[in-house]
Amino acid sequence: MDLFDHALEKKTGVSGPLAYRMRPRTLDEYVGQEHLVRPGRLLNVALKEDSLPSAIFYGPPGTGKTSLAWIMAEATRARFMQLDASNSGVAELRKILAEAQDRLKLYDQQTLLFIDEIHRFNKAQQDVLLPAVERGYVVLVGATTENPYFSVNAPLLSRTRVLPFYPLEPEQLRQILDRALTDPVRGLGKLRIEVDPEAIEHWLRVSGGDARVLLNALEASLRIARPSTQSAQDDSALNTAPASGHPPSVPDTKEMCPPGVGRPPGVGGATIRIGPDEAAEAVQQRLVLYDKDGDAHYDVVSAFIKSMRGSDPDAVLHWLARMLKAGEDPRFIARRIVICASEDVGLADPQALVVANAAAQGIEYVGMPEGELLLAEAAVYIACAPKSNRAYKGLTAARQDLERMNIGTVPGHLRDANYRSAKKLGHGQGYLYPHNFPGAHVAQQYLPDTLKGRKYYEPSESGHEKRIRERLALLRDPK
Repeated sequence: MDLFDHALEKKTGVSGPLAYRMRPRTLDEYVGQEHLVRPGRLLNVALKEDSLPSAIFYGPPGTGKTSLAWIMAEATRARFMQLDASNSGVAELRKILAEAQDRLKLYDQQTLLFIDEIHRFNKAQQDVLLPAVERGYVVLVGATTENPYFSVNAPLLSRTRVLPFYPLEPEQLRQILDRALTDPVRGLGKLRIEVDPEAIEHWLRVSGGDARVLLNALEASLRIARPSTQSAQDDSALNTAPASGHPPSVPDTKEMCPPGVGRPPGVGGATIRIGPDEAAEAVQQRLVLYDKDGDAHYDVVSAFIKSMRGSDPDAVLHWLARMLKAGEDPRFIARRIVICASEDVGLADPQALVVANAAAQGIEYVGMPEGELLLAEAAVYIACAPKSNRAYKGLTAARQDLERMNIGTVPGHLRDANYRSAKKLGHGQGYLYPHNFPGAHVAQQYLPDTLKGRKYYEPSESGHEKRIRERLALLRDPK
């Protein structure tokens, strides 16, 4: 512990990193995962009724899996036991399960067993859990960042519920940050701190929905922003902090703070100011001009799309990298790629839409950061593909005719004839079934009478669409 940590502990009365100190203690303090904890939802009801289910918490880091397990431990009468799968063996696990069985038989008390990184347990270790979970000796809560359907045995999955955890939204992260800055007991509320809005926006982007990353960035910024010099009187005051780490019962106005942190409001100390430079330095990521709600967001996205349309893969990768570094939602990027594949590549390369859609689905499957490669591959493919917007233009023209022309009715021979009395109305009469003719094609009218002869789709000479153009020419004029 350095002087900075020592003084912070002295002022807050709580030791440990800020992210650890700010862990929620009750559901009222818990932020995020509303689909699980809001009133009427599974875990909220289970906590109130003290009837917790065995579950696997699955989601990215910093989304509240461990915090929620601790809240469950405080809210239940069950004995709470915690294991880290990365450094626990079968012998230790068997001992805990045997004690849990005895506790249930002798004292009618269940055991809530929380296993962090449960995906690290091998098959033998997971099999040891099965009887205890099935017979109710323990309520198992496992936390994992890996897809449990691949990393957890099927028999164990069948005895638990897989509960997904999602990255925290920006407003949820703001709530956590505000609480850390204002909480006078566990947070930084006793200190005078001003954070530039641009610094906050940068943290929100780079945190990727991870509350731990966000709070670590705030704590690191405090160290960076403090002045580089300190008086001997300050050193003396810091070195006399009580060993217990608890603040004095009566505030001492002569008490000195660590450099740059400032004194509590009302004591007269300096204010620590965290600007964009300190924010960027704290997370070792350069501040990128990219406001999701402002011009920079729309400008970068526009440049990305136009670069794909303009067949410049180098520019595409630049704008993609900028969006990813700024923390843009990868699903948003994937949607833009899918749209471009349909609107700008079209039938010049029908495979483009397949590639783009595969990348969008892959993002949901593998997540980030690996998903960045899927986006890069799809975006480059779209950029390098031949282009045609003829399908888009054709749809636009057809829509315009709906507004300005008499569109007529469905021709009688195309109407549905699969119901009773349809033939009496003349529906389907005269329809020619294409598969009964050579090449599965026969010329007949498909447009309404009022639009007969209209051409909406005119294939280009680009890529695969050139072949479509040649085929349609033969179909339209077989001579």
